[in-house]
Amino acid sequence: MLDIFLQSLSLWWVIVPGMLLGIIVGILPGFSAQNTLIILLPLTLEMSIEAAMAFMISLYCTTQLGGGIPAILFNMPGEGGAAATTLDGYPMTRKGQAQQALVLCFAASAFGGMLTTILAMVMLPALGQLGFYFRSVEMVVVMVFGLTLIAAIAAKDMVRGLIAGAFGLMIGSIGADPIYGTGRATFGLLELYDGVPLIPVLIGLFAISEALVMIETETIVSSDELTAAKDARWADTLEGLVITGRYWWQTVWTSLIGLIIGILPGAGSTIAAFLAYHYSKISSKTPELYGTGHPPGVIAPESANNGVTSGTLIPVLALGIPGGTTGAIMMIVLTYHGVLLGPRLFIERADLVYSIYMQMFVCYLLMILMILPLARYMSRVVWIPNRFLVPLILSMITIAAFSEREYIFDMGLALFCGVIGYIARKTGYEVTAILVGVIMGPLFEQYLLRSLRVGQGDLTVLFSSTLGNVLWVMVIATLVLPWIRERRRNGVLARTTEAGFDA
Repeated sequence: MLDIFLQSLSLWWVIVPGMLLGIIVGILPGFSAQNTLIILLPLTLEMSIEAAMAFMISLYCTTQLGGGIPAILFNMPGEGGAAATTLDGYPMTRKGQAQQALVLCFAASAFGGMLTTILAMVMLPALGQLGFYFRSVEMVVVMVFGLTLIAAIAAKDMVRGLIAGAFGLMIGSIGADPIYGTGRATFGLLELYDGVPLIPVLIGLFAISEALVMIETETIVSSDELTAAKDARWADTLEGLVITGRYWWQTVWTSLIGLIIGILPGAGSTIAAFLAYHYSKISSKTPELYGTGHPPGVIAPESANNGVTSGTLIPVLALGIPGGTTGAIMMIVLTYHGVLLGPRLFIERADLVYSIYMQMFVCYLLMILMILPLARYMSRVVWIPNRFLVPLILSMITIAAFSEREYIFDMGLALFCGVIGYIARKTGYEVTAILVGVIMGPLFEQYLLRSLRVGQGDLTVLFSSTLGNVLWVMVIATLVLPWIRERRRNGVLARTTEAGFDA
């Protein structure tokens, strides 16, 4: 194993450029690892298989981390997987704790990624079989898990939160029916026939609406917090590491969520991050602190979305089935070099399999050594007055909206969603709940319709699987247990007050 580690370390000359490119791609909303890998595919085909995989893996892993940087500093997630990070990362920035929040993001991402990489190496053949057990019925329950996030996000104002979630579901239902291909709510626009593109919606709801809010203030943080931010020292970086260590168990189990979600086809880092945030909140003794700049609210989604990177490769290597676009691109490169994917790969090319995961481990190791010291300098971006930041941000994200499909329509759609997001922020509606509806709605519909076709329209097919029924019980438990705990807490407070003690 030491030989594989040293061999992977010797590929630093492709890993470091891949990491730098990945951070840039992650920071820019609209640019994704998938698009970048597709563009660079001819280049990777000219490399040796080890160098090509090391470059693609390093770019992919650091993209997830890079997406958390604008999410924390500007409330603008660079990647869908970083949308959940805005919930507590940006409030930390508003409190003058941007440096600490960035350190939490970097440390949780790196440790979560390293942990799941080791687990994947140890349990690779067994984990590869996991994908077989999740069929349409089980995926329906996973998506219901995801939709319950709307209720969690709406906890502060249930009516407004549910309205926002329902609005997101309506947007997500636009486009062709996933089974029969019948167009719905497309208004005759061909650009909407494949559904509402996620990137312009993400850019509009988060980035443009936040830029409009930023226009109203001189700087992102108020003058008092700005003084605190300028007083940040290296000790704050160390404190961020100590906080991450204090919540080490949180890092462990949320990265496991990411690993499992990464294995499931069609899921992805956005679902993993929101699920990890949700379960971190409902399992916390202080759930009321989430959304106010609570460190576990940054650690949980960042650990999870980096745990996904390890899981994505498992179905590719173990089964020869890509779980997503990134896995499909890596599969193209592997098969181009004559690698026969599937169970026999572990017998015939075990060295290659473990070297791929060791390259991922080395990437995360170098990542934390390289990027952690930069947190102090990155956090200084919030010192820049908004009159300079906003034009720069608006011009970059408008181009980013165009870049994915190269439709002018998408730029207009992003601006339209930006206005919706701005109105939602000003009227107390959660843009995060809208986004969850947009992401989860089409996936839920797709798996539900497939299941109903298998069951010939009989709804009981949703309860026909043992694993599915176990997941249903978990869904109900996660909805009911916080309610029981809240009632018990209120009961204790009431009894304490009646007894004449201050609460």
